[in-house]
Amino acid sequence: MLEEAIQGLKIDPDGVYVDVTFGGGGHSKAILENLSKHGRLLAFDQDSAAEQNAIPDGRFQLINGNFSHLKRYLKFNGVTAVDGILADFGVSSHQFDAGFRGFSTRYDGPLDMRMNPLSALSAREVVNQYSFDDLAKLFKVYGELRMAKKIAGHIVSKREAAAVETTQELVDLLKPIFPKNTFNKLIAQVFQAIRIEVNAELDVIKSLLEQSVDVLKQGGRIVCISYHSLEDRLVKLFIREGKFEGRAASDLYGNRHLPLKKIGKLSMPSAEEIKENSRARSGKLRIAEKV
Repeated sequence: MLEEAIQGLKIDPDGVYVDVTFGGGGHSKAILENLSKHGRLLAFDQDSAAEQNAIPDGRFQLINGNFSHLKRYLKFNGVTAVDGILADFGVSSHQFDAGFRGFSTRYDGPLDMRMNPLSALSAREVVNQYSFDDLAKLFKVYGELRMAKKIAGHIVSKREAAAVETTQELVDLLKPIFPKNTFNKLIAQVFQAIRIEVNAELDVIKSLLEQSVDVLKQGGRIVCISYHSLEDRLVKLFIREGKFEGRAASDLYGNRHLPLKKIGKLSMPSAEEIKENSRARSGKLRIAEKV
């Protein structure tokens, strides 16, 4: 949904923009194409591997950091307000395709799943050290799995004999308890749950959305692309209510003072885009503007 994302930003050629999920640099390149020589783009990626995709352009700056620290990094680089923010949540293709990163069920590799390779917590610690209760909770909440307790119990039981070290070992361990016809879907949800926990993904999304209100100029826009319901729910709620739980407060006259307003409708990838990139099939794009 590259074109929809760029259109959603309503780019001012002389403006300042932020791509908080640089990855392979596709979105950043498209933003730069719409900027004049006076425009500026700052991009974030906590994965040092993204540096190999850095764009040799004087208007571009890559920040090796987590976008949950958006305000601090922008201030450090002399930026107090921006015209637009683009966030493409989830795992970058180059991370998925690198088996040694441990994100994919298709490749054997160490149980890692860290978007920032320097982070202390990895998937190995989650799988081998978390208690039954903690595992059951994260599989239920982050994986949205009905059989969360059964999965947690099976892992706890099996790891007593030997630690689970690789992605393939985790896949093989869970094969006996999953129905064959839904195995791929369920194992993907297990990996999703562990990955979210390792990278505190929902917490950093919340932090980004809250900080966006502070750094966006009036009329500035934020474009978010989510890939599962947990991410999209946070984005939808914050745009609608300005918070993640409950309803926005209103004055004596019933007027609600919201920091953002929804722009357009929810966008989803076309059949043609899904055909070209199957990973885009679950994408949901939402746009909001600071009022």
